[in-house]
Order: sequence, then structure tokens, then C-alpha cells
Amino acid sequence: MSAYTLRNVGDQAVSVEFAPEISLAVNQEVRALKYALEQRRLPGVGELVPAYRSLLIHYDPLEIDLEALEESIRQSAAHLDLSRLPPAVVTEIPVLYEGEYAPDIEEIARLEHTTPERVIQIHSGSDYYVYMLGFAPGHPYTARFENPFSFRRRTSPRLKIPGGSVVVQLALSDIIPFDQPCGWNIIGTTPVPVCDYRRDNPFLLEAGQWIRHVPIDRQQFAEIRRQVELGEYRCRRYRRGG
Repeated sequence: MSAYTLRNVGDQAVSVEFAPEISLAVNQEVRALKYALEQRRLPGVGELVPAYRSLLIHYDPLEIDLEALEESIRQSAAHLDLSRLPPAVVTEIPVLYEGEYAPDIEEIARLEHTTPERVIQIHSGSDYYVYMLGFAPGHPYTARFENPFSFRRRTSPRLKIPGGSVVVQLALSDIIPFDQPCGWNIIGTTPVPVCDYRRDNPFLLEAGQWIRHVPIDRQQFAEIRRQVELGEYRCRRYRRGG
């Protein structure tokens, strides 16, 4: 595995930081360390929070001292086994790429010197890897690894965009869980909430999964939203590559 650095984050958390890059390889090491520490079931260790290139480990210093925790991290990091990670799962996310639900799609097409139809094909034609959740509860940061867009974030961020907005730049695509500020272009909207506190597990996605955006029409959007409100809608999931 690559080298890493341990950093104290206050007196109840430590951050394990890997190579300073955003890549699938580095993120897989983050996930492998998380999995290895979960298997150890260390007393006093609480939530493990993966990010692009780091793992934040919350702990109770009254139950485990920092020296013992750091030794467990070193032992786990020395024997990482990526093959032991859970199988990759794809979640299909329905997206309406139309009208007021996709206010920037014409601008995106202009920036890419193509048509809105081709923009939709590009965005919905690849699996996106979920690097992490952050910024807001359940907010997934995802990326594809081929055919990136050429544009970056907007020069003037919006103070508020609607929850459910699917936003893009370069090869990145995020789903906005709640009304919030955002500086990215809105390519579409999903009727499925990525954070819903009515569910036992409010987060639809988790780091290490994959998603695929599935184009839908207005009628399908309304029907899925109705099913969501009734608690009846379930996204299609399947093992990636299987």
C-alpha cells in the first residue's frame, strides 16, 4: 500500500491520510483500511468516515488510548487486502433531464459543442463511483472514469438550488440532498431522495458503491415521486459486472 500520515483531529479523532490525489486506487486503500478496522471491533472506536484520500476515526479516549489505536492502525495498514472488500454494487438513479428540472443542460451542450441529447447520453452512459458522502447529510461525491466534460464549476455560485438536483463538472457528478448553495451546473433532477430520515438508514448511498443515472420522462418522474412519498419506491440495485 502507499504511504500514509496520521494526524490528530482534536482529542477524540485521528485522520489517516493517504497519497495527495483523488483516484480510485487511493480511495480503495481508504476503504480497505476502514473495512480492516471494522473487523477488529476495537473497543472505544466509533464512526469511521471515509473521504477521497483519508479516513477519519472517531474514538473515546476513556476506552482506548491514542497509542493503542495508532498501533492497530499500523497493523491493519500493513496487511491491507483489497480482495476482501465487499462486492461492488450499482444503484440506478432515475433522472429527468428536461425543462425546469435541467435548467443548465442547454448551457452544458453549448460548452461541450454538442446537443443536449448527446450530453444526456454521456452522463447516463457510464457508471459513477461514489468516493464519499459529505458537505450535507447523504450528499454523494461521484465520478466516472471516461469521457469527462470539459467545463468546471460556474463562475457565480447560486445561493440555493433544489434538493434532488443532479450537478456536474468535468468527470464529477453529485446529487444534492436538500435545498442548498451550489456552484455546479444542474444537468437534471432525481425524484429519489439521497437522504430520507423516514428510512431506518436515511442515506441511499455509501462510499465504495457505484451509481448509474437512468433517463426518465415527466410521467415517470411524477409516478416515482408518488411512490417515494408512500414509501414504496426502491431503486434497482445489482452487483457491478454481474
